[in-house]
Amino acid sequence: MTWTLSRRSALTGSLALAFAGATAPVASAHGHRPGHDHEHGHDHHHGWVTSTLARMTLREKVGQLFVQQVYGSTATTARTENTDLYGVATPAEVVRKYALGGVIYFAWTDSVNDPHQILALSNGLQKAALSRRTKARVPLTVSVDQEQGIVTRIGPPATQFPGSMALGAGRSAKDARTAAAITGQELRAMGLTTNFAPVCDTNVNPLNPVIGTRSFSSDPALAAELAAAQVHGYQEDGGVMSSAKHFPGHGDTATDSHVAFPVITHTREEWERIDAPPFKAAIAAGIDMVMTAHLSFPALDDSGDPATLSHPILTGLLREELGFEGVIITDSLEMQGVRDRYGDAEVAVRALLAGADQLLMSPALDAAFGAVLEAVESGRISRRDLDAKVRRILTLKAGQGVVEHPFADPRRLDRVVGTAAHLAAADAISNRTTTLVRNEAGVLPLDTSGKDLLVTGYGVSTTATLAAALEEHGATTTVQQTGSSPTDAQIAAAVAAAAGRDAVVVTTMKAWDTTVTDKTRGQQKLVAALRGTGVPVVVVAVRDPYDIAYLGDAETYLATYSYSPVALQAAARVIAGAVSPVGKLPVDIPVADDPDTVLYPFGHGLTY
Repeated sequence: MTWTLSRRSALTGSLALAFAGATAPVASAHGHRPGHDHEHGHDHHHGWVTSTLARMTLREKVGQLFVQQVYGSTATTARTENTDLYGVATPAEVVRKYALGGVIYFAWTDSVNDPHQILALSNGLQKAALSRRTKARVPLTVSVDQEQGIVTRIGPPATQFPGSMALGAGRSAKDARTAAAITGQELRAMGLTTNFAPVCDTNVNPLNPVIGTRSFSSDPALAAELAAAQVHGYQEDGGVMSSAKHFPGHGDTATDSHVAFPVITHTREEWERIDAPPFKAAIAAGIDMVMTAHLSFPALDDSGDPATLSHPILTGLLREELGFEGVIITDSLEMQGVRDRYGDAEVAVRALLAGADQLLMSPALDAAFGAVLEAVESGRISRRDLDAKVRRILTLKAGQGVVEHPFADPRRLDRVVGTAAHLAAADAISNRTTTLVRNEAGVLPLDTSGKDLLVTGYGVSTTATLAAALEEHGATTTVQQTGSSPTDAQIAAAVAAAAGRDAVVVTTMKAWDTTVTDKTRGQQKLVAALRGTGVPVVVVAVRDPYDIAYLGDAETYLATYSYSPVALQAAARVIAGAVSPVGKLPVDIPVADDPDTVLYPFGHGLTY
């Protein structure tokens, strides 16, 4: 069954969702709703901001413009990576040397091992920032990309959610707000002040390698509704700053800006209709920050420069037309999409001249810092412009309570992070996101009690987690993991293991992605071979919902939008019939070789 309509007309004709009214706020990290008066130009922290700005040296002002990664699990851990990049050994020394505006955490920098370690690192870095011998003491923003779903930097015991596209399938602004509130409260309890979320890109390209399920939907109205809900959840209920990304919109690209330079070919009218609504909704909801995209958008600026370095896009469009008054931060300046035309030092200056306030992860900090300092001293960047940027940064730190509460309380940690109530909320929300796309043979719900199931396909932890969840519903399981590129031998072993079983559950992960390599066709061959056994086969797409277009006539197909355990456990409940599926596709799934023909439309979803 196919519906023939173009992606563009599907967008305009799709259900226009009214903005949901604000849901009741959850108590914030400090038991109050932090002020967001900067939207209105009236800041009750105005006195602190003005007096601090007046006491800051030029170097300290420039330091506030930089947000960097630091290596080590504690503030005093000496690491050669710090020495190589910054000339000093410990995270605390990096913070003090440059008077940094902020830091960002990753697993690969050893920043996010467990909640107690994260809290101690955050407090240690704040202590370093506040103990500098200076007249102006300014706390850090401590940031992370805890989007949930496939971009989750802090794992359990922190509460996990299946991510943006799953929330799109759930269709609930209340659930989106609750997920953000819980995520925000837990981050703040660990000493983090800033979450680089929500993703406001409208994912209209099923072959998008960098956004995909990080987006709420291909429908601009649904994406806008859920983005606004999450802004309220993070900032008002969770007590953390949030950042709409990636402006002016990264949803229609088949190029990954981490490794190349995407070009968005939307017209200005298409940008207004497709890309702009989630950003406009986030701004209307009082978003603290907007993150730039490293991509060319000729309809908005035909210079060929990335949006990150574009004055027409950051100042003309975002500041002046959309009226955004908060902090503009670049995406990582380590990414190839921003480094192709200019050297790293010049990129930093050009981003600031374009309208950015903060520079994320400059790959050559000494050179970039020196270039910005020189640009100010020479008048290329005016003192007035520098002060305006620093004022926005300080206003945000004061308004979100970081100045009053720079340190996290270790005694509160276990009462906030991964609580039974938070985990139960995550399960309930996840239950409402699982989408049953196909159930031709009526295989689902499966009476799992006493049944012998093979769980195979993508992911060591994915297959193990799903198998364990099915065993909770009475099944006996055998696990045969085949990875993202199954070999003929692995496929043959899975087929042999399927013999005599009551059913096979097979996980797929980007089975559509044959653009990079033919290896991923192995997933398609695996599903076809398993279906050839005659044993009932349930396909569970654990990332992008688009896989079904590449799997022939897979008769039973569930979309989870995430391989997060919370999503897999919800899928097991749906398979076993403990929960009825209620998720609706938040995107069109097009025919594999014909992107303008829709195989399953936005809004499709079966139940029982």
